[in-house]
Amino acid sequence: MAETTGKYSITMPRDIAEAAKARSGPSGLSAYVAAAVARQIERDNLNEIIQVAEAEHGPVTDEEIQALRDQLNQARREQTRGGTNAA
Repeated sequence: MAETTGKYSITMPRDIAEAAKARSGPSGLSAYVAAAVARQIERDNLNEIIQVAEAEHGPVTDEEIQALRDQLNQARREQTRGGTNAA
């Protein structure tokens, strides 16, 4: 089933519109703007999930974030080496 589309008129600063138009490529400005708006909606949805989780469990500390980044980086290094090292 194909997605339905609608035609909308938006206002934005000319320099942003021109930069988007220059980067839009063969898919065109409408597709470029639609993709940007879709990404923003995803970010907004993630922020809402984070707010709910933090309200229930408290905020994530900088130390917890760093520990998870370290784990991710270690997993990437192991994957690059063939993943033979067990954690």
